[in-house]
Amino acid sequence: MLWPLAAGASPEAPRQAAPAAAATEPDIHPTLAWLLVQLVPSPELWLEPGEAHFGFRWQVTPLLYSFGINRKLSPWRAFIAEPLTRHAGSIELFGSPGYVARPGAFADRWLIRGGVRAYFPLLDGGDYLSCSLGGSALFARGQVAASYEAGIYTLFGALGAQVATTPTAALRSTTITLSIRYF
Repeated sequence: MLWPLAAGASPEAPRQAAPAAAATEPDIHPTLAWLLVQLVPSPELWLEPGEAHFGFRWQVTPLLYSFGINRKLSPWRAFIAEPLTRHAGSIELFGSPGYVARPGAFADRWLIRGGVRAYFPLLDGGDYLSCSLGGSALFARGQVAASYEAGIYTLFGALGAQVATTPTAALRSTTITLSIRYF
């Protein structure tokens, strides 16, 4: 046995592993500054057959379960999800109100999506590159339709692109969103 011995330890005593550092829950809570930054929308391009319109989109995550973080930490997050928690691998419920600058009544320019999205790490645990797949119900112009989306993210999840498509005839559209996340 060639291991160095601690002072006073016998060579026959079994070597014990150093105790693992305890994982601690992050001390993250909403602040006024955090809330104000969440009000900044992500820009999007709304494409309908024969038309293109500029828009904005916000996102709220009421519940997230992360399957990619340290097992000693709680995998559940509500309303605030750190980038590591989200992009290391997670499933979230989301709500996403949006505004599309199109002709017509002001009320018809607003829409809301509600759905489920899963994130998967692609490079360095999701810090450098991650992707998402999701589905939602889209409510716009008094109609409801199914919508499907895929996204790719970089810079610890702060910058990404999402493409969503709604194949239902009444709301047939594709949106391309520059996802900008402020944590």
